Amino acid sequence: MSKNLLLEIGTEEVPAHVMPGILKELKEHAEKACKELRIGFEEVCTMGTPRRTALVVKGLAEKQEDVASENRGPSVKIAFDENGNPTKAAQGFARGQKVDPKDLVVKDGYVYAMVHEEGQETATLLEKLLPELICGLNFPNNMRWADLDFKFIRPLRWIVALYGSDIVPFEVAEVKSGRVSRGHRFLSQGDFEIADADSYEKACEEQFVIVDQEKRKAMIRQQIEAVAKENGGVADITEDLLEEVLYLVEYPTALCGKFEDKYLKLPAEAVITPMRDHQRYFPVKKADGTLMPLFITVRNGGKEYLDTVQHGNERVLKARLEDAQFFFDEDRKHSLEEHREKLKTVVFQEGLGTVYEKSERLEKLAAFLSDALSVDEKARKHALRAAKLCKADLVTGMVTEFTELQGVMGREYAKLDGECEKVALAIDEHYMPRFAGDSQPKSTAGRIVSIADKMDTIVGTFSRGKIPTGSQDPFALRRQALGLVNMMVEAEYSLSLSSLVDLAMDLYGIKDEAARKKMQQDVADFMRLRLKNVLADRKVRYDVVDAVLADVDDLYAVTLRADAMAKFVATEGAEKQIQAFVRAGNLAKNAERAEVQESLFQQDVEKSLYQAYVSTESSVESLVGGRDYYGAIDALTELAQPIDAFFDGVMVMDKDEKIKNNRLGLLKSIDCLIGQVADFGKIVF
Repeated sequence: MSKNLLLEIGTEEVPAHVMPGILKELKEHAEKACKELRIGFEEVCTMGTPRRTALVVKGLAEKQEDVASENRGPSVKIAFDENGNPTKAAQGFARGQKVDPKDLVVKDGYVYAMVHEEGQETATLLEKLLPELICGLNFPNNMRWADLDFKFIRPLRWIVALYGSDIVPFEVAEVKSGRVSRGHRFLSQGDFEIADADSYEKACEEQFVIVDQEKRKAMIRQQIEAVAKENGGVADITEDLLEEVLYLVEYPTALCGKFEDKYLKLPAEAVITPMRDHQRYFPVKKADGTLMPLFITVRNGGKEYLDTVQHGNERVLKARLEDAQFFFDEDRKHSLEEHREKLKTVVFQEGLGTVYEKSERLEKLAAFLSDALSVDEKARKHALRAAKLCKADLVTGMVTEFTELQGVMGREYAKLDGECEKVALAIDEHYMPRFAGDSQPKSTAGRIVSIADKMDTIVGTFSRGKIPTGSQDPFALRRQALGLVNMMVEAEYSLSLSSLVDLAMDLYGIKDEAARKKMQQDVADFMRLRLKNVLADRKVRYDVVDAVLADVDDLYAVTLRADAMAKFVATEGAEKQIQAFVRAGNLAKNAERAEVQESLFQQDVEKSLYQAYVSTESSVESLVGGRDYYGAIDALTELAQPIDAFFDGVMVMDKDEKIKNNRLGLLKSIDCLIGQVADFGKIVF
């Protein structure tokens, strides 16, 4: 037999952004606990609103599963004396297993306790389990209230705990469990009783609480789309805003508000940002994508007095848009280049100068990148101009008030100043990707300035000893490095990472050779980890990834080598050929230098291997130079048979020191050639 379990944790309103994490964690903890306690169940699900976090376990067995175990104890020699009587060791073991010493079983020279544990009633176990689930939740911030030592994200107000129709009795923070919940703050009659776990959702809905977040989300989406259609537009629904609104309401009702047409003269983002990011409103657009003087908001309540609610929201948005209009008008009194002068008063990072100085460094880095990547003269000119102006909007009134608009307003102000469209676009794109999942810059100038900006920040921050460790990454360097790697790979840019780091260090005035060497190593290691993640996301075998990560100076080339290696290791005969490469590499470690004297060859197999190496070397280096790594591997496989023959025909570690070193030098030369593609010793079969 089984019953459904309900646990509802009632609180003050919980911040919307943490609710998905709480529900996920509660579900995982409940599933794990039930499995550990051997309580069978059909399904675990969680539901939530701003004021309640609910756990529902369907088909929860009424009793633990019985368990039988065979536990080994001490050896027979230790367990019994010469007369066959149990020793203290055997008696202690039996006591610990809760069996009689005479019931111990002898097998394989040891004594065993045959333990049968009968499962307990689930209702009894829940009295301890449910409070543990509540107390075991983790939050980014906690609160204390009254004189309690208990901490939670918001004060606990009620707890419903029902197994079937029976109350599971316990107490947390002086709140006793029961069957009484609370309805919607304004629409319900207040407290109401829940008869059993099965009727939970229906009982809540009768009190104007849509507790199932998926059902509530569907309602919100449908209402928003319907309201927009009624007003002749299409709602611009973003998933992040929809999820935030989802956990701000218990009973949603969408409504449409208006604002004056004059604000549509502002850049669209200057209207949308206050609307979406500050007021949680959904913009409405025409079929062609242009903004309409409308917005949609979702109230936590019914349809009563919607006119009053609409008017209140319109007044709030009007004040926001008036601010935007004011800042925009003030900003337009000066060009973007004039705003740039104010960057001299803005510190980039402690010890790293001003943002103005950063923009000067970006110009030099952009010039280097343009030349290194052989971009055309127009793209070079656009990149340098964008690098000069890309930080200027940080001191504008609009970005100071609405920080989310950095880059966006730089783009718009650049257009209004008469700057080239590609320069304006690059100013916006250089911040990309702004967050996980964001798109990469599409324009050449945008990519160049973005790479320059990210590398300048990484080198500068590393020079202060602020390399991210653990979960600490206050400057979002991991995101910036990952964006840089993805950018280089997607754009198929072949570039020397160490040369770029060298220039960045020069621009920061880092001259100490030891510090420069450490910086190169730190940046390479940092990028190596990002590359590892990129390749793992592309489903490249872990051993192939390890094989190509020794040299990350050309980030794009690493991915090409990985693709070639993945293709090669999947071919028939690859294992035998790789074994030959690895065998050569293992002995090559003993060589002091990769030098070969033909006059010291004693056997034909030495001469054959050397001739194969010489004929292969130029083609491999040519193919590697052309980034045809699969072709290079194919050429290297011509060495496999001569290598095997070499090992079969000679003793590498000859007594004659000159002959030994010559043979090791040959293997070292071959290993260096193979290493231009990958470390085949990392491949696992």
